Amino acid sequence: MSSIHAASVSALALSAFLTPAFAQNHDTALQDVITVTGIRTPTEVHAIVPDMEPDTGPDAAALAARLPGAALIGNGALSGQVQYRGLFGSRLNIRIDGQNFASGGPNLMDPPLHYAPAPLLAAIEVDRGISPVSDGPGLAGGVNAILKRVDFVSADEAFRLRYDLTAGGRSADASLSVGGIVGTSSDTWRMHILFSNEEGNDVDYPGGTIGGSEHQRTVYGAGLGWQSNGHEFGLDLRRQETGATGNPPFAMDIRYFNTDFARGFYALPAGEMTLRFEAGYTAVDHAMNNFDLRPAPPAMQQRETYANSESRTLSLDAVWPQAGAEWRFGIDHQGDDHATRITNPNAAGFFLDSFPAVEMQRTGAFIEWRGEVSGWDAELGLRTDLHNANAGLARTGPMVPAMPGMLANAFNASDRDTDDQTLDLAARFWRQEGNVTWRFTLARKTRVAGYVERFAWLPTPASGGLADGNTYVGDLGLDPEVAYIAEAGFDWTRDGAYFRPTAFVRHVDDYIQGVPFDATPGVIDTPVEMVSNMNGDPTPLRFANVDARLYGLDFDFGYAIDQNWRLEGVFSYVRGERRDIDDNLYRIAPASLRMALTRDAVNWSAGLEALAVAEQDDVSATNSEARTDGYVIFGASGDWQIREGATLLAGVSNLLDHRYERHLAGYNRNAGSDVAVGDRLPGEGRSFWLRLHFQR
Repeated sequence: MSSIHAASVSALALSAFLTPAFAQNHDTALQDVITVTGIRTPTEVHAIVPDMEPDTGPDAAALAARLPGAALIGNGALSGQVQYRGLFGSRLNIRIDGQNFASGGPNLMDPPLHYAPAPLLAAIEVDRGISPVSDGPGLAGGVNAILKRVDFVSADEAFRLRYDLTAGGRSADASLSVGGIVGTSSDTWRMHILFSNEEGNDVDYPGGTIGGSEHQRTVYGAGLGWQSNGHEFGLDLRRQETGATGNPPFAMDIRYFNTDFARGFYALPAGEMTLRFEAGYTAVDHAMNNFDLRPAPPAMQQRETYANSESRTLSLDAVWPQAGAEWRFGIDHQGDDHATRITNPNAAGFFLDSFPAVEMQRTGAFIEWRGEVSGWDAELGLRTDLHNANAGLARTGPMVPAMPGMLANAFNASDRDTDDQTLDLAARFWRQEGNVTWRFTLARKTRVAGYVERFAWLPTPASGGLADGNTYVGDLGLDPEVAYIAEAGFDWTRDGAYFRPTAFVRHVDDYIQGVPFDATPGVIDTPVEMVSNMNGDPTPLRFANVDARLYGLDFDFGYAIDQNWRLEGVFSYVRGERRDIDDNLYRIAPASLRMALTRDAVNWSAGLEALAVAEQDDVSATNSEARTDGYVIFGASGDWQIREGATLLAGVSNLLDHRYERHLAGYNRNAGSDVAVGDRLPGEGRSFWLRLHFQR
């Protein structure tokens, strides 16, 4: 069993497992890293570089949730979101191999980590607290999923076959997964192909089965790279096809996501500087419905929604070392297009363009300096971005009732073109004194409204993945969120022990969340409330600017009892509250403590893990959020190095088959389930899992 501690580690240790670009990305005091690899680490670093994690299911967001301050928002087998210190969704700067892109659907059924299948995942890195301004805008920390690839080798090594392959299965959903990369490389060229396939059935829990919770996902692609005399070029192409996959907290399930990725870069020396050009393209085609994976409603209530998005990114940045410090500056641009149409497959004349031809543009510039200030290592950054968003004309079909048509006409008559300018400032300081590294962060971070929050003219459950059962409408006049952030902590290590706490506070002005549509909730006296009531919700919410505060403490710790035994843990606590009224923020993770006791030997390890989660009664009255009880579950796992490059892992999660409810899992909306409609979705029951990993 690998360590549950996901530590920031030295570039030297990381270089054994990851690409150089990842190893040199940020200073180790500023990151948490989970590494997924089949090579056993030496005993002296096993406690800080986990080589394999216990099974967390097919969703990479569940793996990231093992980090201090992080949690999993479970919206479906492949639709989980990472919550970090109380923030989630578009408030986090989440990327795949450094590439930003837009989700394909208005309910975030394909959040970014949807595109990081476990068989292809090399590592997940999380910026502690905030992300550097050079990584782009984002209200909270940054998350970057690193996919496997074949890297360059030294000049004295010839081309030879290289591979990194994984196959596994688990009993909770009778799922199977297989995939990885195969390629070759030299000191000048590298190339690989990749493939993965995952399929699983409905999830079992103590007492029954969660209906409509199956999943299916296939990925294939290729990568190519070249380097010589300081020049480097890389190109990656990838296609992902997600099939029928359940989303019990939502009104609909995934019918398909067909997504294409392309990313290329060219880096070159320019005197003392290094320049890097990068371009990316993503296209998502998506369909969801309310009848394939759940009992079909009457013909005229059946719905199938088609959505698509397209993202284009361009960037140029320069790194300039100077006088013991380093300057980095650059410009970047991202353009996202979205369109969504709601249909009835039984009536050609029934359709609504709920998000018509939405275009969102962002162009930014940043400057970042890293060096020494009065004996402290420092990273200082400034970023400014210009944002534009506009929407086309909403249309409704001839079979749609008159009232939605009135809302569409009102939307079409409004000013649907908005502009914003944002300014981000970040200052991070750290200094090592003996066994302690002190850390401090001050920042001003911003986020503009997403297209659902701004352009939702039709009251529907589409909410960017909130899954609270409410219908929402947007607000064209939303202001950007502005967060003022302070964090302090330290890393202490001594004689096989470590302790890394961080305390934080985020004071957020103009926080965007749902509020009652008008001053008389429940009194249906407006067209929006009338349409919402037709859709089953007489008390719709509208997105609005409010004031909020988030604060808390998280840490990880460990102790090497002797050469063979070690104890490790992760603790997370966050509190989210409104500052304008007496209420709590919605869907905030309860406090949790994860601990593991592990026995290491020469070519095997085994251990026992416990997860204790507190009750959550600081819930949002505005979002009609229900409280949850606390729980404790156990798991056991082990790994055996069969031979060099071949490892077998096995284990069992929820060892005692305990029935519990996950606060961030949402409420069931699938009537074809053993879980009652409206009840909180339970955690999976006892699950046995097995994984084989081959690497060369």
